[in-house]
Amino acid sequence: MTTPRSNPFRSPFGRSGLTRRQLLARAGALGAAGVSLPAILAACGSDDDSGSAGSTPATSGGTTGGTTGGGGGGGSLFFENWPAYIDPTEDGLTGTVDRFMEATGIDMRYTEAYNDNVEYFAKIQPLLGRGEPIDPDIIAPTSWLANRLITLGWLEKLPIDQVANAANLRADLQNPSWDPTGEYSLPWQTGFAGIAYNSDVTGREITTVDDLFDPEFAGKVGALTEMRDTIGVIAMSLGIDISTLTTFEEAQPAFDKLQEAKDSGQIRRFHGNDYFDDLSNGNLAITIGWSGDVAAIARDNPAVKFVFPESGATAWADTMVVPKGAKNIDAAAQWMNFVYDPVQAAQITTWVGYVSPVAGVREEVEKLDADLANDPLVFPDDATLASTKGFAPLSEEVEAEYDAAFSGIIGA
Repeated sequence: MTTPRSNPFRSPFGRSGLTRRQLLARAGALGAAGVSLPAILAACGSDDDSGSAGSTPATSGGTTGGTTGGGGGGGSLFFENWPAYIDPTEDGLTGTVDRFMEATGIDMRYTEAYNDNVEYFAKIQPLLGRGEPIDPDIIAPTSWLANRLITLGWLEKLPIDQVANAANLRADLQNPSWDPTGEYSLPWQTGFAGIAYNSDVTGREITTVDDLFDPEFAGKVGALTEMRDTIGVIAMSLGIDISTLTTFEEAQPAFDKLQEAKDSGQIRRFHGNDYFDDLSNGNLAITIGWSGDVAAIARDNPAVKFVFPESGATAWADTMVVPKGAKNIDAAAQWMNFVYDPVQAAQITTWVGYVSPVAGVREEVEKLDADLANDPLVFPDDATLASTKGFAPLSEEVEAEYDAAFSGIIGA
């Protein structure tokens, strides 16, 4: 699922193929196959040399679509990111990577070989676990994995004093749970999981998570294979603070509720990125879904809607971090400073359609795309942001409990 479908979904934001958040669903697929991060982490510190440098994404050349600059004398930089997650140079417009190289003289290599958190961790673990550097100067783990990398001691502290525009970080993202001191990461893009539904099928507006369990929709309900989003949304509806979880028992009621819904036939299926057609054609009436994806679908089918449940939605963030031993930390700081300029960040937002971590972007986007600037799923208000929570970082042992329970429910 790292390549576009045969009938690619056309994003209103100017790109075709899979969106970034659709690709994240691959983590759920790996979980269903019995591959978990704790299982991989068990190999940390091993003397096994089976992971050679040639097996890492950096030394295998990344993706064929990598972008590199041509000189300039300003040093070099290598950023390995998720696919389709930055504005390219096309249609007469200069993309962010090329604008950065022109502005700084830094020769930048940008690749899209980061396809999945668990998979990527497995590739970098052999080197970082032995205290050896990988080639990328910046990588983009989702917040929970960024926290794990911090805990393992595999990241450099960011030279924040060289990133003046870090002052533009949204207030709600400062000193986050995955990086409490804010020393190791800056968010790249953010988004939410909540309730997606087809109003032509439901016949009414949806406002609460309880609607997922309404017998009226039996057999027409879906849920994500991304554990933190599905369990997170349900747990919040039960009054559980997902940002402070430390044990499996605290979240047990959410797992029980999901299990009951599956056993009763309330849930039609668990899905990753493949819920768009079912939601649009009415096979699904309601599901747990991602805000950015639904915002795009709604442009073509206004009956498909996304709602932040009254009990709150889960928040996710993909980050920029510098692996231990990176060679070009100063250049990485220049890149982060560049993309945290609201003018530059607006170019990225207009193309990718996710929620920017940079304050002041909306005003700049309005100059480029007034409709997008008024989209509440891309620019949620402060009250909406305050109703969202991120899933707490979990210990390796507790993570394994969550993964095992969730896999058992979804049929792994």
